[in-house]
Amino acid sequence: MRRTLLVMALAASTAASAQKIADPKPFANTITPDDLKKHLYIIAGPGMEGRETATEGQRKAAAYIENQFKTLGLHPGNKGNFQLGYPIYQDSISKAAIEVNGKSFAIFNDFMINQSMAHTSTIFCNEVVFAGAGISDSTRNDFKDVAGKIVLIFQAPPPSAPTGGGSSARNRSRFGPYQVMEAAQKNGAAAILIVQNNFPRRGGTAMTKGPAYLDGFQNTVFPNTFYISEEVAKSIMDADFDAAKEAVKTGNVQPKTYTAEVKLEFKKDRLELSSSNVVGFLEGTDKKDEFVFITAHYDHLGKRGDSVIYYGADDDGSGTVSVLELAEAFAKAKAAGKGPRRSIVFMTVSGEEKGLWGSEFYSDHPLYPLNKTTVDLNIDMIGRTDPKRKEGDSTNYVYVVGDDKLSSDLRPISEAMNKKYTKLELDYKYNAPKDPERIYYRSDHYNFARKGVPIIFYFNGTHNDYHRPTDTPDKINYTLMAKRAQLVFYTAWEMANRNDMLKRDIPLSEQ
Repeated sequence: MRRTLLVMALAASTAASAQKIADPKPFANTITPDDLKKHLYIIAGPGMEGRETATEGQRKAAAYIENQFKTLGLHPGNKGNFQLGYPIYQDSISKAAIEVNGKSFAIFNDFMINQSMAHTSTIFCNEVVFAGAGISDSTRNDFKDVAGKIVLIFQAPPPSAPTGGGSSARNRSRFGPYQVMEAAQKNGAAAILIVQNNFPRRGGTAMTKGPAYLDGFQNTVFPNTFYISEEVAKSIMDADFDAAKEAVKTGNVQPKTYTAEVKLEFKKDRLELSSSNVVGFLEGTDKKDEFVFITAHYDHLGKRGDSVIYYGADDDGSGTVSVLELAEAFAKAKAAGKGPRRSIVFMTVSGEEKGLWGSEFYSDHPLYPLNKTTVDLNIDMIGRTDPKRKEGDSTNYVYVVGDDKLSSDLRPISEAMNKKYTKLELDYKYNAPKDPERIYYRSDHYNFARKGVPIIFYFNGTHNDYHRPTDTPDKINYTLMAKRAQLVFYTAWEMANRNDMLKRDIPLSEQ
Protein backbone atom coordinates (compact mmCIF):
# COMPACT_ATOMS: atom_id res chain seq x y z
CA MET A 1 0.00 0.00 0.00
CA ARG A 2 2.78 2.39 1.00
CA ARG A 3 4.73 1.54 -2.14
CA THR A 4 1.69 2.22 -4.31
CA LEU A 5 1.14 5.60 -2.66
CA LEU A 6 4.82 6.50 -3.10
CA VAL A 7 4.73 5.65 -6.80
CA MET A 8 1.56 7.70 -7.25
CA ALA A 9 3.14 10.65 -5.40
CA LEU A 10 6.26 10.49 -7.53
CA ALA A 11 4.17 10.33 -10.70
CA ALA A 12 2.14 13.34 -9.61
CA SER A 13 5.33 15.25 -8.79
CA THR A 14 6.83 14.37 -12.19
CA ALA A 15 3.66 15.48 -13.95
CA ALA A 16 3.64 18.76 -12.04
CA SER A 17 7.28 19.38 -12.98
CA ALA A 18 6.54 18.60 -16.60
CA GLN A 19 3.75 21.17 -16.61
CA LYS A 20 6.24 23.86 -15.60
CA ILE A 21 8.29 23.29 -18.73
CA ALA A 22 6.53 25.42 -21.31
CA ASP A 23 7.24 25.76 -25.00
CA PRO A 24 8.58 29.32 -25.57
CA LYS A 25 8.04 29.29 -29.32
CA PRO A 26 4.42 30.57 -29.39
CA PHE A 27 5.46 33.56 -27.30
CA ALA A 28 8.63 34.22 -29.29
CA ASN A 29 6.48 34.30 -32.41
CA THR A 30 4.65 37.35 -31.04
CA ILE A 31 7.85 39.31 -31.70
CA THR A 32 7.08 40.30 -35.29
CA PRO A 33 8.59 42.62 -37.89
CA ASP A 34 5.31 44.53 -38.13
CA ASP A 35 5.11 45.22 -34.39
CA LEU A 36 8.74 46.28 -34.24
CA LYS A 37 8.19 48.60 -37.19
CA LYS A 38 5.08 50.13 -35.62
CA HIS A 39 6.94 51.02 -32.44
CA LEU A 40 10.11 52.18 -34.19
CA TYR A 41 8.38 54.66 -36.46
CA ILE A 42 7.17 56.33 -33.26
CA ILE A 43 10.34 56.05 -31.14
CA ALA A 44 12.55 57.17 -34.04
CA GLY A 45 10.00 59.55 -35.53
CA PRO A 46 10.24 63.33 -35.70
CA GLY A 47 7.98 63.77 -32.67
CA MET A 48 10.70 62.35 -30.38
CA GLU A 49 13.19 64.98 -31.62
CA GLY A 50 16.16 62.62 -31.48
CA ARG A 51 15.64 61.70 -27.78
CA GLU A 52 18.67 63.56 -26.46
CA THR A 53 19.16 63.06 -22.73
CA ALA A 54 17.51 65.69 -20.50
CA THR A 55 15.42 67.14 -23.35
CA GLU A 56 11.71 67.17 -24.10
CA GLY A 57 12.23 64.52 -26.78
CA GLN A 58 13.79 62.13 -24.27
CA ARG A 59 10.92 62.74 -21.86
CA LYS A 60 8.40 62.01 -24.62
CA ALA A 61 10.15 58.73 -25.38
CA ALA A 62 10.20 57.80 -21.68
CA ALA A 63 6.45 58.48 -21.45
CA TYR A 64 5.79 56.29 -24.49
CA ILE A 65 7.82 53.40 -23.06
CA GLU A 66 6.13 53.77 -19.67
CA ASN A 67 2.71 53.68 -21.28
CA GLN A 68 3.61 50.51 -23.20
CA PHE A 69 4.80 48.83 -19.99
CA LYS A 70 1.53 49.79 -18.29
CA THR A 71 -0.53 48.48 -21.20
CA LEU A 72 1.29 45.16 -21.02
CA GLY A 73 0.48 44.83 -17.34
CA LEU A 74 4.03 45.18 -16.06
CA HIS A 75 4.49 46.50 -12.55
CA PRO A 76 6.36 49.75 -11.88
CA GLY A 77 9.98 48.78 -11.29
CA ASN A 78 10.93 51.64 -8.97
CA LYS A 79 8.88 51.47 -5.78
CA GLY A 80 5.60 52.31 -7.43
CA ASN A 81 7.09 54.33 -10.28
CA PHE A 82 8.04 53.29 -13.78
CA GLN A 83 10.74 55.92 -14.02
CA LEU A 84 14.00 56.06 -12.08
CA GLY A 85 15.26 59.63 -12.17
CA TYR A 86 18.86 60.73 -11.80
CA PRO A 87 20.52 64.16 -11.72
CA ILE A 88 22.42 65.83 -14.52
CA TYR A 89 24.34 69.08 -14.35
CA GLN A 90 24.93 71.28 -17.37
CA ASP A 91 27.57 73.98 -17.36
CA SER A 92 27.97 77.11 -19.39
CA ILE A 93 31.06 79.29 -19.20
CA SER A 94 30.28 82.89 -18.35
CA LYS A 95 33.91 83.99 -18.10
CA ALA A 96 37.38 82.52 -18.64
CA ALA A 97 40.53 84.62 -18.70
CA ILE A 98 44.29 84.48 -18.22
CA GLU A 99 46.35 87.58 -17.64
CA VAL A 100 50.15 87.62 -17.28
CA ASN A 101 51.95 90.82 -16.26
CA GLY A 102 49.00 92.84 -17.52
CA LYS A 103 48.71 91.04 -20.89
CA SER A 104 45.38 89.30 -21.55
CA PHE A 105 45.01 85.97 -23.34
CA ALA A 106 41.85 84.64 -24.98
CA ILE A 107 40.15 81.28 -24.61
CA PHE A 108 40.47 78.99 -27.68
CA ASN A 109 43.14 81.24 -29.13
CA ASP A 110 45.60 80.96 -26.22
CA PHE A 111 44.14 78.52 -23.70
CA MET A 112 41.41 75.99 -22.94
CA ILE A 113 39.88 74.66 -19.75
CA ASN A 114 37.92 71.49 -18.98
CA GLN A 115 34.78 73.15 -17.69
CA SER A 116 33.21 70.03 -16.20
CA MET A 117 36.27 69.49 -13.96
CA ALA A 118 36.78 73.18 -13.15
CA HIS A 119 35.14 75.35 -10.52
CA THR A 120 34.41 79.05 -10.31
CA SER A 121 37.42 80.89 -8.93
CA THR A 122 39.73 83.86 -9.41
CA ILE A 123 43.39 83.40 -8.50
CA PHE A 124 46.00 86.16 -8.21
CA CYS A 125 49.55 84.89 -7.78
CA ASN A 126 53.00 86.38 -8.34
CA GLU A 127 54.94 83.11 -8.46
CA VAL A 128 54.70 80.19 -10.88
CA VAL A 129 56.57 76.92 -10.28
CA PHE A 130 57.89 75.10 -13.36
CA ALA A 131 57.48 71.36 -12.63
CA GLY A 132 58.80 69.67 -15.77
CA ALA A 133 56.47 67.01 -17.16
CA GLY A 134 54.42 66.75 -13.98
CA ILE A 135 55.64 63.28 -13.03
CA SER A 136 54.87 61.93 -9.60
CA ASP A 137 55.63 58.28 -8.89
CA SER A 138 57.89 56.11 -6.74
CA THR A 139 61.03 57.42 -8.46
CA ARG A 140 60.44 61.18 -8.55
CA ASN A 141 58.05 63.95 -7.66
CA ASP A 142 57.97 67.04 -9.87
CA PHE A 143 55.49 68.69 -7.51
CA LYS A 144 57.75 69.45 -4.57
CA ASP A 145 57.24 72.83 -2.94
CA VAL A 146 54.14 73.76 -5.00
CA ALA A 147 51.70 74.27 -2.12
CA GLY A 148 49.59 77.34 -2.77
CA LYS A 149 51.39 78.04 -6.07
CA ILE A 150 50.44 77.96 -9.74
CA VAL A 151 52.24 75.03 -11.40
CA LEU A 152 53.42 75.04 -15.02
CA ILE A 153 54.25 71.80 -16.82
CA PHE A 154 54.88 70.65 -20.39
CA GLN A 155 52.64 67.89 -21.68
CA ALA A 156 55.11 65.27 -22.78
CA PRO A 157 55.75 61.60 -21.87
CA PRO A 158 58.82 61.08 -19.70
CA PRO A 159 61.91 59.88 -21.61
CA SER A 160 61.73 56.49 -19.88
CA ALA A 161 58.13 55.83 -20.95
CA PRO A 162 57.78 53.22 -23.73
CA THR A 163 56.22 54.42 -26.95
CA GLY A 164 54.52 51.28 -28.29
CA GLY A 165 51.12 49.75 -27.58
CA GLY A 166 49.96 47.31 -24.94
CA SER A 167 51.67 47.76 -21.59
CA SER A 168 53.50 50.83 -22.89
CA ALA A 169 50.17 52.55 -23.41
CA ARG A 170 49.32 51.83 -19.79
CA ASN A 171 52.66 53.34 -18.74
CA ARG A 172 51.92 56.50 -20.71
CA SER A 173 48.50 56.76 -19.09
CA ARG A 174 50.23 57.17 -15.72
CA PHE A 175 51.29 60.62 -16.87
CA GLY A 176 48.01 61.75 -18.44
CA PRO A 177 46.10 64.92 -17.47
CA TYR A 178 44.07 63.22 -14.76
CA GLN A 179 47.18 61.82 -13.08
CA VAL A 180 48.82 65.25 -13.26
CA MET A 181 45.78 66.87 -11.66
CA GLU A 182 45.66 64.24 -8.94
CA ALA A 183 49.36 64.62 -8.08
CA ALA A 184 49.17 68.43 -8.10
CA GLN A 185 46.11 68.36 -5.86
CA LYS A 186 47.83 66.05 -3.35
CA ASN A 187 50.78 68.44 -3.22
CA GLY A 188 48.57 71.48 -2.66
CA ALA A 189 48.87 73.32 -5.99
CA ALA A 190 46.54 76.27 -6.43
CA ALA A 191 46.15 75.82 -10.22
CA ILE A 192 47.81 73.99 -13.12
CA LEU A 193 49.02 75.30 -16.47
CA ILE A 194 49.74 72.55 -19.03
CA VAL A 195 51.64 73.73 -22.10
CA GLN A 196 50.42 72.41 -25.46
CA ASN A 197 51.38 73.33 -29.00
CA ASN A 198 48.05 73.02 -30.82
CA PHE A 199 46.79 76.58 -30.47
CA PRO A 200 44.80 78.44 -31.68
CA ARG A 201 41.84 76.08 -31.71
CA ARG A 202 38.50 76.30 -33.37
CA GLY A 203 35.97 75.70 -30.65
CA GLY A 204 33.26 78.31 -30.80
CA THR A 205 32.96 81.02 -28.18
CA ALA A 206 33.70 81.14 -24.51
CA MET A 207 29.99 81.33 -23.74
CA THR A 208 29.10 78.03 -25.45
CA LYS A 209 27.17 75.58 -23.32
CA GLY A 210 29.25 72.58 -22.45
CA PRO A 211 28.11 68.98 -22.40
CA ALA A 212 25.88 67.87 -19.58
CA TYR A 213 27.48 65.42 -17.22
CA LEU A 214 26.52 63.09 -14.43
CA ASP A 215 27.46 63.41 -10.76
CA GLY A 216 27.86 66.99 -9.67
CA PHE A 217 29.06 65.70 -6.29
CA GLN A 218 32.66 64.73 -6.91
CA ASN A 219 34.91 62.89 -4.49
CA THR A 220 37.71 65.40 -5.04
CA VAL A 221 37.77 69.01 -6.15
CA PHE A 222 40.87 69.39 -8.30
CA PRO A 223 42.81 72.58 -8.95
CA ASN A 224 41.59 74.34 -12.07
CA THR A 225 43.64 73.10 -15.01
CA PHE A 226 44.29 75.43 -17.94
CA TYR A 227 45.74 74.07 -21.18
CA ILE A 228 47.88 76.96 -22.43
CA SER A 229 49.69 77.89 -25.62
CA GLU A 230 53.44 78.28 -25.82
CA GLU A 231 52.90 82.04 -26.02
CA VAL A 232 51.33 82.07 -22.56
CA ALA A 233 54.20 79.97 -21.21
CA LYS A 234 56.78 82.31 -22.78
CA SER A 235 55.15 85.29 -21.11
CA ILE A 236 55.89 83.60 -17.78
CA MET A 237 59.26 81.93 -18.46
CA ASP A 238 60.67 84.48 -20.90
CA ALA A 239 64.13 83.46 -22.16
CA ASP A 240 64.07 80.14 -20.26
CA PHE A 241 61.21 78.72 -22.36
CA ASP A 242 63.21 76.89 -25.05
CA ALA A 243 65.67 75.39 -22.59
CA ALA A 244 62.87 74.21 -20.31
CA LYS A 245 61.03 72.62 -23.23
CA GLU A 246 64.16 70.73 -24.26
CA ALA A 247 64.89 69.69 -20.69
CA VAL A 248 61.48 68.00 -20.46
CA LYS A 249 62.28 66.00 -23.60
CA THR A 250 65.66 64.84 -22.28
CA GLY A 251 64.58 64.33 -18.70
CA ASN A 252 67.08 66.85 -17.30
CA VAL A 253 64.47 69.04 -15.65
CA GLN A 254 65.46 71.55 -13.02
CA PRO A 255 62.42 72.93 -11.18
CA LYS A 256 62.38 76.69 -11.00
CA THR A 257 60.12 79.38 -9.59
CA TYR A 258 59.32 82.34 -11.84
CA THR A 259 58.15 85.72 -10.71
CA ALA A 260 55.13 86.84 -12.74
CA GLU A 261 51.85 88.53 -11.93
CA VAL A 262 49.32 85.93 -13.05
CA LYS A 263 45.55 86.19 -12.88
CA LEU A 264 43.47 83.09 -13.61
CA GLU A 265 39.73 83.62 -13.79
CA PHE A 266 37.01 81.10 -14.45
CA LYS A 267 33.30 81.40 -13.85
CA LYS A 268 30.54 79.05 -14.89
CA ASP A 269 26.82 78.80 -14.43
CA ARG A 270 25.41 75.42 -13.54
CA LEU A 271 21.94 74.26 -14.47
CA GLU A 272 20.57 71.23 -12.64
CA LEU A 273 18.61 68.96 -14.96
CA SER A 274 17.32 65.43 -14.70
CA SER A 275 16.82 62.35 -16.81
CA SER A 276 15.37 58.90 -16.17
CA ASN A 277 15.54 55.21 -16.85
CA VAL A 278 12.22 53.44 -17.48
CA VAL A 279 11.81 50.24 -15.47
CA GLY A 280 9.10 47.60 -15.87
CA PHE A 281 8.85 44.53 -13.61
CA LEU A 282 7.39 41.09 -14.30
CA GLU A 283 7.25 38.97 -11.17
CA GLY A 284 8.49 35.42 -11.33
CA THR A 285 7.16 32.35 -9.58
CA ASP A 286 9.26 30.10 -7.32
CA LYS A 287 12.47 32.08 -7.99
CA LYS A 288 10.94 35.54 -7.97
CA ASP A 289 13.73 36.92 -5.75
CA GLU A 290 16.26 36.35 -8.53
CA PHE A 291 16.31 38.61 -11.58
CA VAL A 292 16.95 38.63 -15.32
CA PHE A 293 17.57 42.10 -16.77
CA ILE A 294 16.80 42.98 -20.39
CA THR A 295 18.14 46.41 -21.29
CA ALA A 296 18.60 48.93 -24.08
CA HIS A 297 19.24 52.66 -24.21
CA TYR A 298 16.46 54.83 -25.58
CA ASP A 299 18.36 58.12 -25.82
CA HIS A 300 20.13 59.40 -28.93
CA LEU A 301 21.79 62.61 -30.14
CA GLY A 302 18.82 64.96 -30.36
CA LYS A 303 18.52 67.68 -32.96
CA ARG A 304 20.50 70.59 -34.33
CA GLY A 305 18.40 73.68 -34.79
CA ASP A 306 14.83 73.20 -35.93
CA SER A 307 15.44 71.10 -39.03
CA VAL A 308 18.13 68.46 -38.40
CA ILE A 309 17.07 65.48 -36.30
CA TYR A 310 19.30 62.56 -35.34
CA TYR A 311 16.57 59.91 -35.44
CA GLY A 312 18.59 57.04 -33.98
CA ALA A 313 16.48 54.28 -35.53
CA ASP A 314 19.17 51.63 -35.25
CA ASP A 315 21.07 53.32 -32.41
CA ASP A 316 19.24 52.45 -30.30
CA GLY A 317 15.63 52.62 -31.35
CA SER A 318 16.06 49.04 -32.50
CA GLY A 319 17.05 47.90 -29.01
CA THR A 320 14.37 49.96 -27.33
CA VAL A 321 11.48 48.55 -29.34
CA SER A 322 12.93 45.05 -29.01
CA VAL A 323 12.69 45.42 -25.23
CA LEU A 324 9.03 46.39 -25.67
CA GLU A 325 8.38 43.31 -27.79
CA LEU A 326 10.21 41.00 -25.38
CA ALA A 327 8.19 42.46 -22.53
CA GLU A 328 5.00 41.72 -24.44
CA ALA A 329 6.08 38.13 -25.15
CA PHE A 330 6.87 37.43 -21.49
CA ALA A 331 3.67 39.16 -20.34
CA LYS A 332 1.62 36.95 -22.65
CA ALA A 333 3.40 33.88 -21.33
CA LYS A 334 2.53 34.86 -17.77
CA ALA A 335 -1.08 35.56 -18.71
CA ALA A 336 -1.23 32.05 -20.15
CA GLY A 337 0.02 30.60 -16.86
CA LYS A 338 3.50 29.96 -18.25
CA GLY A 339 5.38 32.90 -16.77
CA PRO A 340 9.07 32.82 -15.86
CA ARG A 341 10.38 31.37 -12.63
CA ARG A 342 12.70 34.32 -12.08
CA SER A 343 11.48 37.90 -12.14
CA ILE A 344 12.34 39.86 -15.25
CA VAL A 345 13.25 43.54 -15.21
CA PHE A 346 12.85 45.40 -18.50
CA MET A 347 14.88 48.60 -18.32
CA THR A 348 15.46 51.21 -20.98
CA VAL A 349 18.11 53.73 -19.97
CA SER A 350 19.02 57.24 -21.01
CA GLY A 351 22.41 58.95 -21.02
CA GLU A 352 24.17 56.18 -22.94
CA GLU A 353 25.34 58.52 -25.67
CA LYS A 354 26.75 60.89 -23.03
CA GLY A 355 28.82 58.22 -21.31
CA LEU A 356 26.63 55.32 -20.09
CA TRP A 357 25.11 57.62 -17.44
CA GLY A 358 21.75 55.92 -16.90
CA SER A 359 23.19 52.44 -16.49
CA GLU A 360 26.00 53.79 -14.34
CA PHE A 361 23.47 55.43 -12.05
CA TYR A 362 21.47 52.20 -11.85
CA SER A 363 24.48 50.01 -11.10
CA ASP A 364 25.55 52.40 -8.34
CA HIS A 365 21.98 52.67 -6.99
CA PRO A 366 20.42 49.27 -7.80
CA LEU A 367 16.73 48.67 -7.23
CA TYR A 368 17.27 44.89 -7.14
CA PRO A 369 20.26 43.13 -5.55
CA LEU A 370 23.08 42.76 -8.05
CA ASN A 371 24.17 39.53 -6.40
CA LYS A 372 20.72 38.16 -7.22
CA THR A 373 20.77 39.46 -10.78
CA THR A 374 21.67 36.41 -12.81
CA VAL A 375 22.29 38.20 -16.13
CA ASP A 376 21.91 41.39 -18.13
CA LEU A 377 21.01 40.90 -21.79
CA ASN A 378 21.68 44.24 -23.46
CA ILE A 379 20.47 45.17 -26.95
CA ASP A 380 22.17 48.08 -28.70
CA MET A 381 21.73 48.24 -32.50
CA ILE A 382 20.19 45.10 -34.03
CA GLY A 383 18.30 46.56 -37.00
CA ARG A 384 20.97 46.89 -39.68
CA THR A 385 23.97 45.08 -41.13
CA ASP A 386 27.67 45.84 -41.02
CA PRO A 387 29.08 46.74 -44.46
CA LYS A 388 32.58 45.90 -43.18
CA ARG A 389 31.63 42.28 -42.51
CA LYS A 390 33.00 40.28 -45.44
CA GLU A 391 32.74 36.72 -44.14
CA GLY A 392 29.64 34.62 -43.63
CA ASP A 393 26.03 35.45 -44.36
CA SER A 394 25.49 39.11 -43.49
CA THR A 395 21.74 38.69 -43.90
CA ASN A 396 21.62 36.22 -40.99
CA TYR A 397 24.05 37.11 -38.21
CA VAL A 398 24.46 39.02 -34.97
CA TYR A 399 27.57 40.06 -33.07
CA VAL A 400 27.53 38.49 -29.62
CA VAL A 401 29.75 40.31 -27.14
CA GLY A 402 30.78 39.42 -23.60
CA ASP A 403 29.59 35.81 -23.56
CA ASP A 404 33.15 34.66 -22.86
CA LYS A 405 33.45 36.78 -19.74
CA LEU A 406 32.33 36.45 -16.12
CA SER A 407 30.41 33.17 -16.53
CA SER A 408 31.24 29.96 -18.34
CA ASP A 409 27.47 29.31 -18.57
CA LEU A 410 26.82 32.17 -20.99
CA ARG A 411 28.08 30.83 -24.30
CA PRO A 412 26.71 27.27 -23.97
CA ILE A 413 23.22 28.62 -23.24
CA SER A 414 23.41 31.24 -25.99
CA GLU A 415 24.62 28.76 -28.60
CA ALA A 416 22.12 26.09 -27.56
CA MET A 417 19.17 28.48 -27.86
CA ASN A 418 20.40 29.73 -31.22
CA LYS A 419 20.96 26.22 -32.55
CA LYS A 420 17.52 25.08 -31.43
CA TYR A 421 15.48 28.10 -32.50
CA THR A 422 16.95 31.00 -34.50
CA LYS A 423 20.00 29.58 -36.32
CA LEU A 424 21.75 32.91 -36.73
CA GLU A 425 25.48 33.17 -37.33
CA LEU A 426 26.90 34.18 -33.96
CA ASP A 427 29.91 36.39 -34.67
CA TYR A 428 32.40 36.81 -31.81
CA LYS A 429 34.57 39.44 -33.51
CA TYR A 430 34.20 41.98 -30.72
CA ASN A 431 35.20 39.56 -27.99
CA ALA A 432 38.82 39.87 -29.13
CA PRO A 433 40.93 41.11 -26.20
CA LYS A 434 42.59 43.72 -28.42
CA ASP A 435 39.43 44.87 -30.20
CA PRO A 436 40.46 48.37 -31.33
CA GLU A 437 36.88 49.62 -31.08
CA ARG A 438 36.56 48.41 -27.44
CA ILE A 439 32.90 47.55 -28.06
CA TYR A 440 32.65 45.57 -24.82
CA TYR A 441 33.13 48.81 -22.85
CA ARG A 442 30.85 51.03 -24.93
CA SER A 443 27.28 50.11 -24.04
CA ASP A 444 25.20 49.79 -20.91
CA HIS A 445 25.91 46.14 -20.16
CA TYR A 446 29.38 47.20 -19.02
CA ASN A 447 28.00 48.87 -15.90
CA PHE A 448 26.51 45.51 -14.92
CA ALA A 449 29.69 43.65 -15.81
CA ARG A 450 31.89 45.94 -13.71
CA LYS A 451 29.72 44.94 -10.75
CA GLY A 452 30.19 41.24 -11.51
CA VAL A 453 26.85 40.54 -13.25
CA PRO A 454 27.22 38.23 -16.29
CA ILE A 455 26.18 39.92 -19.52
CA ILE A 456 25.56 39.32 -23.20
CA PHE A 457 25.52 42.27 -25.59
CA TYR A 458 23.76 41.99 -28.98
CA PHE A 459 25.02 44.26 -31.76
CA ASN A 460 24.92 44.50 -35.56
CA GLY A 461 28.04 46.66 -36.02
CA THR A 462 28.28 50.22 -37.24
CA HIS A 463 27.39 51.49 -40.71
CA ASN A 464 27.49 54.67 -42.78
CA ASP A 465 24.45 56.13 -40.99
CA TYR A 466 25.87 55.57 -37.50
CA HIS A 467 25.45 58.77 -35.45
CA ARG A 468 24.09 60.65 -38.43
CA PRO A 469 20.66 62.14 -39.14
CA THR A 470 20.25 59.47 -41.82
CA ASP A 471 19.80 56.64 -39.27
CA THR A 472 16.07 56.41 -40.04
CA PRO A 473 13.38 53.72 -39.61
CA ASP A 474 13.02 53.09 -43.37
CA LYS A 475 16.53 51.59 -43.47
CA ILE A 476 15.87 48.90 -40.87
CA ASN A 477 15.77 45.22 -41.83
CA TYR A 478 12.74 44.33 -39.71
CA THR A 479 12.76 40.63 -40.51
CA LEU A 480 16.37 40.24 -39.37
CA MET A 481 15.73 42.47 -36.40
CA ALA A 482 12.83 40.28 -35.27
CA LYS A 483 14.98 37.18 -35.55
CA ARG A 484 17.71 38.74 -33.44
CA ALA A 485 15.17 39.88 -30.84
CA GLN A 486 13.77 36.35 -30.73
CA LEU A 487 17.27 35.03 -29.94
CA VAL A 488 17.39 37.38 -26.96
CA PHE A 489 13.94 36.16 -25.91
CA TYR A 490 14.87 32.47 -26.07
CA THR A 491 18.10 33.12 -24.17
CA ALA A 492 16.25 35.12 -21.51
CA TRP A 493 13.60 32.39 -21.29
CA GLU A 494 16.21 29.75 -20.56
CA MET A 495 18.03 31.93 -18.02
CA ALA A 496 14.78 32.85 -16.30
CA ASN A 497 13.63 29.23 -15.97
CA ARG A 498 16.76 27.15 -15.35
CA ASN A 499 17.31 25.73 -11.88
CA ASP A 500 20.47 27.65 -11.01
CA MET A 501 21.64 31.20 -11.40
CA LEU A 502 24.53 31.62 -13.80
CA LYS A 503 27.92 30.78 -12.36
CA ARG A 504 30.29 33.68 -11.79
CA ASP A 505 33.47 31.74 -12.30
CA ILE A 506 35.59 34.05 -14.49
CA PRO A 507 37.12 36.80 -12.34
CA LEU A 508 36.98 40.41 -13.44
CA SER A 509 40.75 40.53 -13.09
CA GLU A 510 41.06 38.23 -16.11
CA GLN A 511 39.36 40.74 -18.41
